[in-house]
Amino acid sequence: MDLILLDIIMPEMDGYEVFAQLKANPKTTNIPVIFVTALTAYENEAKGLELGAVDYITKPFNPALVRARVKNQLELKNYRDKLEEMVQEKTKELTITRDVAIETLGSLAEYHNIETGYHIKRTMYYVRLLAQKLQDHPNFKDSLTNEKIEKLWKSAPLHDIGKVGVPDCILLKPGKLTPEEFIQMQKHTIYGWNALTDSASKLGPDSFLKTAQEMAYTHHEKWDGSGYPQGLKGAEIPVSGRLMAVADVYDALITKRVYKPAFLHHEAVEIIRNDSGTAFDPDIVEAFLQCEGDFRRIAIEFME
Repeated sequence: MDLILLDIIMPEMDGYEVFAQLKANPKTTNIPVIFVTALTAYENEAKGLELGAVDYITKPFNPALVRARVKNQLELKNYRDKLEEMVQEKTKELTITRDVAIETLGSLAEYHNIETGYHIKRTMYYVRLLAQKLQDHPNFKDSLTNEKIEKLWKSAPLHDIGKVGVPDCILLKPGKLTPEEFIQMQKHTIYGWNALTDSASKLGPDSFLKTAQEMAYTHHEKWDGSGYPQGLKGAEIPVSGRLMAVADVYDALITKRVYKPAFLHHEAVEIIRNDSGTAFDPDIVEAFLQCEGDFRRIAIEFME
């Protein structure tokens, strides 16, 4: 339906009420309405136009004039529809460009760390899977809305962005780090926080970059308070950091690193199970155990 001609004087409800119902319905809210009525008072015309009608034609009317005014409104609607399509297309292009830029930034940290962009892809899927699994859990239903899960998905590629500030001699060391080197490695969470601070503040508190900043800073915190950089404990750790903690450790376990061989899937599952309540949020571990088969499928799909 492209346009509605509506009288004001009708038997059961007047045209103003019908108009209000049309505008309240998402299916008809954008359809232009022209009032065609015998009411000629200026206040009636003003009311119709104030409500949002695109035109007001009084009876008796000239058919040719009505056709011309209807034609004009249909052309305007066509222009609006085309403009809306263009805006949506440009928005889609900007979204794709932003997502590519985010993954590219995340990949910089991975290349610096001699690991592949597949780690980024896998952790994105792991985090989203866990979040969706927990969405109806009473402890998470308020913090894991669809909008929040979308922010987690977009933020995940940046969780290790701070590693670009860690020297290669530490990142690429095949053996165990010395205490001093481990302190330097721990600083990647702070570097990540600092790197994202300026951009996050410009985009506002609801930006996905605030979630990315939070995730980069807290994904090495542990449930029992023994993690870093702040030693946060339990629910003090943001949900984004708790989710990425499980996702990141699982992926680190099942992939070969310069300092260790890869663990088998079932070995990684047991390690995470055993660390429930110490390293990891028990509720998140429970969700992980319920979907560990999907973790394995993601790992295989994005194998290095």
